[in-house]
Amino acid sequence: MKWVFVLLLCVFVFDVVFGYEVPPAKLEALYPKGLRVSIPDDGFTLFAFHGKLNEEMEGLEAGYWSRDITKAKNGRWTFRDRNAELKIGDKVYFWTYVIKNGLGYRQDNGEWTVTEFVNDAGNPVNPQDGSPVVAAPLPSPAPLSVSSDQNQAYSEPAGRAIPPNIQYPCELSLSKVNVPGFVCRGQLLFEDNFNSALERGKIWTPEIKFPGEPDFPFNVYLNDRNLQVRDGMLIIKPITLESKYGEDYVRQSLDITARCTGIIGTAECAREASGPQILPPIITSKITTKNKFAFKYGRVEIRARMPIGDWIYPEIQLEPRDHIYGITNYASGLLRIATIKGNAEFAKKLYAGPIMSDSEPYRSFYLQQKQGVDLWSRDFHNYTLDWRPGSISLYVDGEQYGAVSPPAEGFYKTASENNVAAAAQWLRGTVMAPFDDMFFVSLGLNVGGVHEFADAPNKPWTNRATKAMLNFWNARDQWYSTWYDDSSALEVDYVRVYAL
Repeated sequence: MKWVFVLLLCVFVFDVVFGYEVPPAKLEALYPKGLRVSIPDDGFTLFAFHGKLNEEMEGLEAGYWSRDITKAKNGRWTFRDRNAELKIGDKVYFWTYVIKNGLGYRQDNGEWTVTEFVNDAGNPVNPQDGSPVVAAPLPSPAPLSVSSDQNQAYSEPAGRAIPPNIQYPCELSLSKVNVPGFVCRGQLLFEDNFNSALERGKIWTPEIKFPGEPDFPFNVYLNDRNLQVRDGMLIIKPITLESKYGEDYVRQSLDITARCTGIIGTAECAREASGPQILPPIITSKITTKNKFAFKYGRVEIRARMPIGDWIYPEIQLEPRDHIYGITNYASGLLRIATIKGNAEFAKKLYAGPIMSDSEPYRSFYLQQKQGVDLWSRDFHNYTLDWRPGSISLYVDGEQYGAVSPPAEGFYKTASENNVAAAAQWLRGTVMAPFDDMFFVSLGLNVGGVHEFADAPNKPWTNRATKAMLNFWNARDQWYSTWYDDSSALEVDYVRVYAL
């Protein structure tokens, strides 16, 4: 380690004193597989490439790719990994290093995104079959078009006019993703089969916070023993706070600021019990792709087994990345891919669809339902949400059971009729607003809360009661026995997102 430090220190000094700039590296995705990185020869005696795929470099670490090249060929220094399997949208983070006249120089903080594939000669090819294509840049976006009537005024991208002489390696998709480059119709944009630990892929971010408004569930999200990947499955199960921290801990304080993913300095990161206001008595988990992957329009497929147990419900949904129409009360929308409440009397009813308000009747206004023959928790099922610029469709095991399309005036019309405060903000978007912006995938488990379960004689709390969470916890003898270790867990086999 001492010699490594001395070497890096020398490299830094040479860079600063002599000011030589390393030529920019040229990166190419090869068909059918492979990565090629090269720089022009400038009298070097060594070229080194260090990089990672879809993961930022931590300083001057070696990276997944770490290779020294000692000889130039045809006027270029070239590194090649013939087994690298790349896809459109992948991102390579890298740094390069050369030795010139006995001195070392670096080029740091390199980033490159896969937007096309080439053959060995460097010519663009179709990623489906390797056939040659005419390479051309994407045309510039056209100006915004404006459409208005007496009820609204909104703007939307007018679409890109593609010159007839331009050939692309695929049919372009309506879907958008949060990485540069074009998207092909039907392209697999995202996939996780949960065959390795969440930390390894660094795609998902486990939430560590106290969830609050608008639903105020009776749980805290932690990345603990109740969140795991095992045998190719993501498993999230609920456990009591006392099982981790000790008896009657609901009347203590819990500060998770050091790891909190919520807003520091708020009740999302630290709470202290006071009188009837106890700590959330249940620990669950939630993971999202908000820091790595977001998209607009596409088809989401999730194979999962639903949990069963009183007052448990899963979060299998799409959440807005930027909240452009507002943060509170689902002003920017929520897309449920599938939900089944865990109580036996609810466990045969599947529901999903768009949510644009925290309270009824508009909360459930557009939700679609399907009554099952058996409990949905008995087996794994494929739950699909198809999100398009003019509709949202729901499927289970390939069978469509619901579809939602906005009125001609947009969702604004029905929302305003139901006194939804955020409705006026949607006039700034398209008729699909608030579902016309980037969303990310969210998987989790919630317990109780003040909106998901309607008040009923057998429910141990009422939604508007100040002691709702305390009343729920005090009634644990009624519901805890329904939480069997395995059956109360949400199990997810895979998540896939396809372009339209």
